[in-house]
Formats: sequence, C-alpha cells, structure tokens
Amino acid sequence: MAPPSWPPCLLLLLLCLAGGGILQPGAQPDSKGFISIDCGYPGETSYVDDTNGLSYSPDAGFTDAGTNRNISGEYVRPLLSRRAHNLRSFPDGRRNCYTLRSLVSGLKYLIRANFVYGNYDGLNRPPASFDLHIGVNFWTTVNLSSWSDPVGSLAWVEAVVVVPDEFVQVCLVNTGGGTPFISGLDLRALKRKLYPQATVEQGLVAIGRFNAAPTNKSYIARYPDDPHDRIWYPWYDATIWAELSTTHTVTNADYGLFEAPPVVMQTAITPRNGSRSIVFYWDAEPTPNDPSPGYIIVMHFAELQLDAVRNFYVNLNGKPWYSDAYTPDYLRSNAVYDIVPNRQRHYNLTIDAATNSTLPPILNAVELFSVIPTTIVGTDSQDASAAMEIKAKYQVHKNWMGDPCLPKTMAWDRLTCSHAIASRPRITSLNMSSSGLTGNISTSFADLKALQYLDLSNNNLTGSIPDALSELPSLTVIDFSGNQLHGSIPPGLLKRIQDGTLDLRHGNNSELCTGSNSCQLSAKRKNKVAIYVAVPILVILVIVSAAILVFFLLRRRNQQQGSMNNMTTVKPQNEEVMSTSYGGGDIDSLRIVENRRFTYKELEMITNGFKRVLGQGGFGRVYDGFLEDGTQVAVKLRSHASNQGVKEFLAEAQILTRIHHKNLVSMIGYCKDGKYMALVYEYMAEGTLREHIAGNDRNGACLPWKQRLRIALESAQGLEYLHKGCNPPLIHRDVKATNILLNARLEAKIADFGLSRAFDHDTDPVYTNAVFGTPGYMDPEYQATMHPTTKSDVYSFGVVLLELVTGNTAILSDPEPTNIIHWSQQRLARGNIEGVVDVRMHNGYDVNGVWKVAEIALKCTSQGSAQRPTMSDVVAQLQECIKLEEGRAHGFDAGVSNNTAFEMEHGVPTVATGPAAR
Repeated sequence: MAPPSWPPCLLLLLLCLAGGGILQPGAQPDSKGFISIDCGYPGETSYVDDTNGLSYSPDAGFTDAGTNRNISGEYVRPLLSRRAHNLRSFPDGRRNCYTLRSLVSGLKYLIRANFVYGNYDGLNRPPASFDLHIGVNFWTTVNLSSWSDPVGSLAWVEAVVVVPDEFVQVCLVNTGGGTPFISGLDLRALKRKLYPQATVEQGLVAIGRFNAAPTNKSYIARYPDDPHDRIWYPWYDATIWAELSTTHTVTNADYGLFEAPPVVMQTAITPRNGSRSIVFYWDAEPTPNDPSPGYIIVMHFAELQLDAVRNFYVNLNGKPWYSDAYTPDYLRSNAVYDIVPNRQRHYNLTIDAATNSTLPPILNAVELFSVIPTTIVGTDSQDASAAMEIKAKYQVHKNWMGDPCLPKTMAWDRLTCSHAIASRPRITSLNMSSSGLTGNISTSFADLKALQYLDLSNNNLTGSIPDALSELPSLTVIDFSGNQLHGSIPPGLLKRIQDGTLDLRHGNNSELCTGSNSCQLSAKRKNKVAIYVAVPILVILVIVSAAILVFFLLRRRNQQQGSMNNMTTVKPQNEEVMSTSYGGGDIDSLRIVENRRFTYKELEMITNGFKRVLGQGGFGRVYDGFLEDGTQVAVKLRSHASNQGVKEFLAEAQILTRIHHKNLVSMIGYCKDGKYMALVYEYMAEGTLREHIAGNDRNGACLPWKQRLRIALESAQGLEYLHKGCNPPLIHRDVKATNILLNARLEAKIADFGLSRAFDHDTDPVYTNAVFGTPGYMDPEYQATMHPTTKSDVYSFGVVLLELVTGNTAILSDPEPTNIIHWSQQRLARGNIEGVVDVRMHNGYDVNGVWKVAEIALKCTSQGSAQRPTMSDVVAQLQECIKLEEGRAHGFDAGVSNNTAFEMEHGVPTVATGPAAR
C-alpha cells in the first residue's frame, strides 16, 4: 500500500539501498543466514558497505553466464549505493540463473533482486520486460516501462518462499522484451514461524512494507534495526493523519509470526480532525499470468499511550475482516492478518473505532503481499546436484542453466527426463558425445540413480572407469568409445555385462584392458578375476538367503502376534469391539509414537479460540489452526451432541497412526482431555473435491479435465494402498467426494477413517449388524448382505469418477431424485458422451479418454462385486487415460505458475490505481 504522495527527498534517498553478508564467491550463508551478491562486480573479494556494516560478494561464484557491465557515469550519483554502479547483463540464452547453495531444505527464505539500468549499453533503451523465476516457479515480471525514470531509477522485487532443496536458483528469463540484467541479489534465512502464509505450495511477493509516521521522515528501516533485513518505508500524510510516537521499547507479542522491529512499532498514525476511521483502498491488478491475483494483508498494532481506551473494528469492503473489536496492547506488538489470499477486484479497508472507545484507531505498520503458487517441484534434488557438478567439472555451457528438466521448453540439451505424475522428474538419458570433455570420468554420473543411457563417446576422457557406475540400477547402455581411458573394466561392470543387463561400448580406447586386445589378461589372471568376482557373490548370496529366511520367520511370528495385539479393529457404534488392545477404549494405550498429544487449552491457543470453522461433519466441526512453528493444521473437535462417539474417534486415531501414504491425510496429533476429544490433521488448503466439482472453490473456477484425471488417479492410489499396502488391509467404507481433500497443489488425499474396518480374506471376513455409509455412494451388495469388502470402496469410487466426468452430485434432484449411475447409463447407452460430460470444460479433453473413464466408472458400479475391478486395476486404467490426455495436449507445458507483476520505482511500490488513503 502506498500513500497518496511521497516527499522528493524520500524518493532520492531510496537510491542508496544496500545490504549484504561477508562472503567469498560461492560461499555459504554467513552467521546471520545472509547471502548478498553484487552482480557484475569485477573484484574477487567482498567489500563492506559503510551504511550498515554489511558486505557484498562478487557474483562470479554464483553464475557462469552473462557479462559484467558498468552503468553510465551520468547516473553514478552521490546517494546511489556502490552495488548499483555495476550489473550483469545476459544477452545470450533464454534462461540464465544464479545458484545459491548450502541452504536448509524446507526453510523459509527472503529473496530480493535489485535493478538499475543506468544506460549501461549506451542505447538509452531499457528492456521492456523480462521474467524472474525462483527455481522452476514463476516469480514476477520485471516491467521497466512502468518506472517514472526507467533509465536511472533503482528498483527491487522481493519474495518469501520455502526452499525445497539445499540450494535455490534465481533465473532471469528472456521473454522477447529485451536483454535481462540484474544489479544485486540478496537471500535472508527466516525463522520457520515467520509468515505462516508462505508454505511449500505458496510464496509471498512483497507489494509494500510500510512504517507509519516515523519521526525521521527519510528513515528507511532495515538491518540492523530489522534483524531479517526487511525494508520498511516511511508512510505518512499530515493532511489526514495525526502521528503518535514513544521512546519506550515495544516488545513483540505475535508468537513470532511476523516480528515487526521495535523501531517500526514505536510510531503510529491516527485519524486527524476527530475522525474515527482510517481508510485505505486499492484495486487488484490482473495480469496475463494471474488474471485473479490474491493478496495477503498484515497490519501491525501496538498501543503507545498509557491508560488509553482504544477499541476498533477492521472491515474489508464493508464486511468484518477481523470478527471482534480489537484492543491493542500497551507497548506490545501484535498483528491482524489474512490466513488465505483475498481475491477481489477492489479493496476498501477501514479501521473504525468501536462505540465504547474513547480514542480513534491507530496503525503502526502494514505489509501487503501478492501470492504465487510454488507447486511445481523441480528435478530430483540428487539428480539436479549431480548434473550441476558434471556441468561445472566439464565447463559445459550450451543451455545448461537452471533446472535440468523443467520447464520442459527450457530443459537442458542432450538430456532426457522422466516426468511421472506423482514424483519429481528424473534424468534418464545423458548424451555428451563429441562434447570436448577432458579429464577423468566424474563420479557424479553415479549419482544419477535413474539413468538408463549414458554416452560419453568421442571425447578426450582419461583415467579409469569408475566401478560406481555398476550401482546404477536402471543403466542399460554406456558408450565410452573414442576416448583415452586405461586400466581394466571394473568387476561390477563386468558382472553386469556377463549377466546381460548392461551394454558397454568401449572401442578406440587403446590402453583399456578388456580381455580382447593387446592388454588381454593371462589365463591365471582371468581365473583370479573370476575368483575375486565369484567368491564375494557366493558369500553375499549365502548372507542374503539367511537374512531372507530370518525375515520371513520373524514376519510370520509378528503376523501371528499382530492378529492378537498389533491390529485393533474398532467397530462403529452398535457393533461389537473385536479387540481391547487400546485398554477398553482409552486412547492413552494407543501406540502413537510420531503423533503429539494436545491439551484442550493448547487447541484453544492454536485455533485462536476456535475462531475459524473450516467445515462440519457428523463428528463435529473442523477448525483452522497454527502450531508454534507456524505449521497450519486442521483441528477436528468432537461435538458433545455428535452421534459419532468414542469408538469412531479411537478407530480413526488408531488407523491414522499406522497408515502413511502421500494420498492419505496425515494425523499430526490428538486430544483426549477429559470430555474433550479432537484429532489434529495436516491442513488441506483447497478443501473438498466436492467443492471444486461444484465450482464452489475460492476462485469459482471449473476444474480442467487434466486436473480431474490427476485427482482421480491420486485418490485411487490412496485406496489401493488401503487395500493392498496395509497389513491387514483396510476398507474405508465412506468413500465420497467430500472425503477427498485437496492441498494447495490440488493433490488429492483420502480423509475420514472413522468407519474404516480391517479385514483378512481368509480368517476375518467383515460382517456388520448395521450398514454405514452415505446415500448415493453405498454398495447395494453391502446393503443386502451387511458384508463390506474392498469392492464396496470400488463401487463408491466409481460414483466419484462419475461426478468428475459429469460435474453432477451423486444424487440428482432435477426433475426428480435420480442416482448418477442410472442417469449416466441412460445417456451412454445411446452413445451420447456429450450429454454426460460436464459442459463447463468446453471440450477441453480427449473424447476417448473421457469415454474410458466413464466406462471404468460403470464397471466399478456394477451391481455384483465380482464384476467390479480391483483398485489396482483402476489405478492402471486411469494411468492410461492420463497418457491419452497428455497425447492430446502434446507440446503444452501445463501448470505454469501465476503471479502479479511487481515493480519498484526508486524502491517505492507503484500500484497504478492505488492503494490510496483517505
């Protein structure tokens, strides 16, 4: 949010921004967790900036592309920071990247890039625009044309993201708008609690961070006043706001979620002339990349007047944004903030004094962010690191910049990747033939564990062949021909050659001993080699055989004991409990090893007094919450009026302690505190599949067919695990679209295991004295026999598939109640696929693929369970459907991230239509 106007002296001062950490090229973060890079700096060592005592490192250790350039002398002004005097330009290649290493996987980082064009190329024509990516996810578009002085001004862009690997790459992408360049790049490690809205699925892009009414109107707060080196700009307007300040220290009371620095919280604005409201407004800025941008607002409050009676409400577009009247604590900083992004066209935010307040409202600081999806995960971390090591060793240039496999349109030349649906890309083929390689064969090739084909032929490689290559399980072809290798073929590779699992090509290596040239081994040496190979293999076979025998004996014993002790089958109410291994209904005896036990008071704290309801079911309400480390969770609290009792609670708790699969919702902890019972789950940001099919998600958008297919496959994989991967197997018994939840990546997970039952085909068939489930999804054979099987889940899943195809509910109500199965059968029997498919998808699908899914669904919903497929069969058939859809969309790279373009003019946010204050 920007004020209506900015003093000229402030605009001038913003040119002197600087920061850094004492580094050498390629070094790891310093003791503060900082990496600061002076892009294009020609020196070899760091230098200290006088303004804050921090230092900048040359960028040569972070990128091997681009050209160092200096800005024109006329733009080297007294207040311009030293870092802005030079830059790195990237005239060649579509994507050029900086690689920042030695990070902590899963930690949050603030990443900031700085730009000063300064007519460095003498053309006096800055690039119109270029894109920035963090890893393989789109970050923002740098649009220089929006700057008031696009030639001489300094601007920065900033994001807060969770880094999935031990390195992160910041990439400049040439989109045809001119040559990309960069002046500076900063990385700041953040505490895990900070900015809970930044998750593995979502990053925050700073629109503005404002310090209300600082006493020094030209003061820009950053390191060391802010230990995280965030930049807080002065924000004031004497015509509409009065100012408050204190010299006392303001402590932080926001549980470490934002940690606004004390110097920022010591001042505040309040309405002037008796007004009892502070008002801001701004308009959303849709872009082609993000037609419906989402915004996160964080407002910081601390009372600065002793014995003040100040209460106020915060409203957004006329509706309560914070439900209760807010009373700021004296000299204690706290925040009111969004949990999920707002997506509206216009924003009118008011802070209004409550009727019982004797003083008008105040505001100490504001942060405004747009959100970007970070759901695309790059190449397998080990593969990517190995590829970068190989690139560095052999000084490969080509287009080897950024992630090796993604985006597909920018994948590295002469490298092939596999792109499985539910896993990260893997490097499967590497062709470096005739590439001028010198030196020995890098051991990093052995880290490419999915490699199938390796061609290093016709280079100048020397040294011996590393035996570690024999450990690559998928490798089928290696071509070393036309090099200068020496020594013998290692035993591991010899064995692979002899058993026919490897084709090793090694011609034209005159000093390589292979047994068929002048270096042929003597018969005696051959025998020794045979002994050296055979004896260890024989010993290994004996050891493995003994281990297998012991394993099976122990497993059989454990299974026998497990049928009595390890697996408890809990029947829902009105059914007999078959085991008492949890102490006759006491959750304390559950073997919850990895899960945390919460008290009811702790649940109150993490849910902020059970304030925000995510949903409601037969068990009770589900509330939104945040753990101490900022992890967002869902808290399912049993209602005292619930029909579902202790048995269902114990059944779900026990099941969730022993099942672990990427497509099943995970339990984080539980509460059994007197009369209070609750389960704490991982947070599923996008709610239920039913909401998305109906178009009731936050964007109101229709799920595309490709996304529906992926959700269907992931749900099927979760059920397949229950049926095949659990011992004993489990029947879910309540599969439906509202029990399939989606995370922020729209990845599907099966939820709600309160009715689940364990069974054994041979010894423990499941019989019940009551039927449980949801109308429209229930297996008619189960209803008739009271004997649920895995095929009961298959039937219910078939109904979900029909919902995905048609967009309808399980039971249609117009013109009269009709089962979706009968409704679909009638139309498909006439060959009328168009009359069945959800019209909102606008033909965006492969017709054959839709037909196939509809047929799978009808097979799943056959009246007799014997005619239904298993979940394993369903998974295999859905994978074929996805191949059909990918074939239709061949060449289209789906899943491109969206973002709102963001530029800074003199470091000041420029939002074309606001925000404004009044």
